[in-house]
Amino acid sequence: MVQLFYGGVLAASLICALIYIFMWHRHFDVHFTMIFTLVPVACLGYFLFSVSKSLGEALFAMKIIYLGGCFLQLFIVFNLFGLCQITLNKWLRAVLFAFMTLLYLPILDIGSGTVFYRELSFAVRGGNAVLTKSYGFWHTVVYAAFFAFFAAGMAAVCYAWMKKRQVPRTVLCLLVLPYVICVLSFFIFRRLIPHIDIVPLGYLIAEIMYLIIAYRVNLYNVSDTVIDSMVKEQGIGYVSFDFKNRYLGSNETAKKLLPELADTAVDELFGYKPAQRKIRRFLDSFKADPQKNTFLYTFSGERAEDDRIYNVKVNYLYDSDRKRGYIVTFTDDTANQKYIRLLDTYNEDLRKEVEAKTQHIVEMHDNLIMSLAMMVESRDNSTGGHIKRTSEGVRILIEALTAEQKLPLTEEFCRAVIKAAPMHDLGKINVDDAVLRKPGRFTDEEYEKMKHHAEEGARVIHKILLQTDDELFKTVAENVAHYHHERWDGSGYPTGLSGEDIPLEARIMAVADVYDALVSKRVYKEAFGFEKADRIIMEGMGSQFDPALKDAYVSARPRLEEYYLGLAENE
Repeated sequence: MVQLFYGGVLAASLICALIYIFMWHRHFDVHFTMIFTLVPVACLGYFLFSVSKSLGEALFAMKIIYLGGCFLQLFIVFNLFGLCQITLNKWLRAVLFAFMTLLYLPILDIGSGTVFYRELSFAVRGGNAVLTKSYGFWHTVVYAAFFAFFAAGMAAVCYAWMKKRQVPRTVLCLLVLPYVICVLSFFIFRRLIPHIDIVPLGYLIAEIMYLIIAYRVNLYNVSDTVIDSMVKEQGIGYVSFDFKNRYLGSNETAKKLLPELADTAVDELFGYKPAQRKIRRFLDSFKADPQKNTFLYTFSGERAEDDRIYNVKVNYLYDSDRKRGYIVTFTDDTANQKYIRLLDTYNEDLRKEVEAKTQHIVEMHDNLIMSLAMMVESRDNSTGGHIKRTSEGVRILIEALTAEQKLPLTEEFCRAVIKAAPMHDLGKINVDDAVLRKPGRFTDEEYEKMKHHAEEGARVIHKILLQTDDELFKTVAENVAHYHHERWDGSGYPTGLSGEDIPLEARIMAVADVYDALVSKRVYKEAFGFEKADRIIMEGMGSQFDPALKDAYVSARPRLEEYYLGLAENE
C-alpha cells in the first residue's frame, strides 16, 4: 500500500515533468525547469525509502528527499519573485544558492555525525520501512530556513498584489496555493495517514499547479508571444551573426529567401561568397552608421506574381544586456512597397498634369500682358512694333551679359527681365490721346505729361501682378516700367536715380529702348544708321547708360544689327 502510494506519486510527477517538457518554451524562466526537475527527485527519494530494507538504504533515500526538498524551496522562491516582477540581484541569488548548499551539506553526514540526527534506528514493520530518529540542532536550522523562505515568498506575493498592477492576479493566486500546500504538507499534515508521509502528494499537487501557471504565464509575456506570432503568421525571417561576421543561425523563412544559408555552416565567415555579398553590404553599412539600418531586398519567385519585396533591418544581437553580434530581419513589405510605387506614379502623373495646367495658365497670362501692351502700342503713332523689337533687343543683351559672366545674373533673373520687357511702356495707357498720338515733337508741357507713363506703368503692373506667386518677376516688371528712363548720371526721370541705385533690369532695358528709338523711324525723325546709333550709344556709356554694360553691348551689336536688317528686309 505504502509503496503503491509513493510509486503512484512518483509516476504522476514524472508525467507532469514530461508534459512540461512538451509545452516547454524557450522564454520560460529556468526556475520553472528546476521545479519540475526537483519534484520528481524528491518523490523518488520517498519511493526509495518505502522500499528500503536497511538503514543504509533508508539514509540514502533521506538524503535524496532533502536534496529535492531543500533546493525546491530555493527555486520556488526564485520563481515566485520572478513572476511577481521583483528583481533579485544575481549576486544575491548566488549567495542564497550557496546558503542552501551549506544548509544541505550536513544532511549528507546523517548516519555518521549527530548534527542533523542525534540517534537513528531502522526497522521494517508490516512490510513498511520505519526510521526512528531524534533531531539535532541543524534540523531546527533547516526548518527555520524553510520558514524564512516561505515568509519571503508570501511577502513578495503581498507586495506584488498591492504594488504591481501588471502582475496577473490569477497567477498570484495560483502561486500562493502550491506554496502553501507544500509548506503545510511538510510541517503539519505529513503524518495524517499512518506510515504514509503526504509531503510528496503536496509536491505533486504543487507541480500540477505550476503546469497551469506555466501555461498562463506564457500568454502574459506579450513581447514574446507577439514576436512568435509575427514570425509565424507574417513570415518574418531572421539571420544572426557575431561581431566577426560569423554565421550563427537563421530560421526557415530566411533560408527560403536566402538559399545560400542552407549551405552555410555555423561559425563560418559570411559575406565572401558572391551570393552572400548583398547581406554583407547590409552589415557593413550598419557598422559604418547604425542609424542607417533599413534596406530593401527583392526576392524573385518562379512566377512574376511570386516576387516579393522585403524590408530588411539590421540591429545588434543582445544576450541579456550585452551586445553579442548582429541580427538581420526580413519583413514582407510587398503590399506597402507596391502602394508606395503606385502613389509615386500617381504623384508623378499629377505633377505633370499640374505642370501642364500651370504652363497653360502662364501662357494665357503672358498673352494677356502682351495683348495689353500691344493695345497700348496701337494708340501710339510713333512706336509701332516697338514692343517686339525692344523685347528682342533685351534678349540679345541678356545673352551677351550671360556669355561674358561679369555680372552675377541668375537664370531666373534673366528669364524675368526678358518676360518683363514688353511691359515697359504699359503706363502709356493713362496718357492722353492728344499727347500720345501727336504727329510731331512734344512741347515741354506735353513732354512732362508723357514722362508720367513710367510711374503709371509701375502702378498698373503692380495691380495686374498683385496676386502672382512669382515675386521676382513682379519686382523686375515694376522696375523695368518705372526706371527705364533713368540715366546713369542721375538726369533721367521720373525719380532722378543714378548709378547702381537704378535697378539692373531697368539699366538693361534703357539700352535696348534707346537703341530701338535711334534705328527706327519716328514721326519726328528718320531712322539713324547703325554707325550713328552705335556712336550715340557708346558716347552715352557712363552718362546715360551703365558703363558695365558697354562690353556686353559691343558683343551684342552684330546680332542687333542682323536682327534689324532682317526686319527691314521683311517690310
